[in-house]
Amino acid sequence: MTLAAPGPAATPTAPDGKGAGPLLRAWRERRRVSQLELALRADSSARHISFVETGRARPSEEMVLRLAEHLDVPVRERNALLLAAGYAPHYPETPLDDPALDALRDGMERLIQGYEPYPALVVDATYTVVAANRGIAMLLEGVPESLLAPAPNAMRLTLHPDGLAPRIRNLREWRGHLLAQMERQIALHRSAALRELYEEVAAYPAPAGLGAGEPAEPSEASEAVAYFALPMRIEHAGRVLSFVSSISTFNTPMDVTVAELAIETFLPADPATAKYLNSLVS
Repeated sequence: MTLAAPGPAATPTAPDGKGAGPLLRAWRERRRVSQLELALRADSSARHISFVETGRARPSEEMVLRLAEHLDVPVRERNALLLAAGYAPHYPETPLDDPALDALRDGMERLIQGYEPYPALVVDATYTVVAANRGIAMLLEGVPESLLAPAPNAMRLTLHPDGLAPRIRNLREWRGHLLAQMERQIALHRSAALRELYEEVAAYPAPAGLGAGEPAEPSEASEAVAYFALPMRIEHAGRVLSFVSSISTFNTPMDVTVAELAIETFLPADPATAKYLNSLVS
């Protein structure tokens, strides 16, 4: 699968009549940082931070960005803070298919292709798959076309009863892991689209049998394996493959689109899985 532009993201808007103060206070409380601690980090005073949060003082554009940085506010939400304070957004949101991102797209393609035969994919902020390698295509064999196009969604592909869910031997644990991951992101990003996706996939019925989380008899190859992280154990071609996943994001992004991309790679969790995948390319 090749890189494709994700769906349009919502443009940040300033909350009606609230200003930046309440938003900054909400982020500070979410990060469990006191006004004094934030003031020390941002080379300000607790009194000034208090005045900003209550609307008695209007922060400069530089101060908004400084406070947002020290509170680790996501890039999209930094633009929302600036708008609420009466300033223009600072970070552009470049479409992924824009020529300006040619080098980025090429680099991500090379990265996930170089990871083969192990599965790897790139998703946006709402888990729309914008790129995937042949390892992912292998796992998706037999999934209905209705779930694959257009703009397939990684959470739907994994948890839908017609998707990978019936094949996942430890679905109860893996489903819990994915839903908890989404809950953390919803708490971090004020995204109605992500909340809607969460409510959809959380409501999917669990398939009967092993996929619902019933214990499966371990294969001879995996019987003695002590997993170092929660694996996804998935049936493929008459065998059970085990993977642990790792998610990478871009360091210090200066663009909303880039900030919201994530590269997920799946590492074999046992020798049998690694041996099987490598046999496919030998």
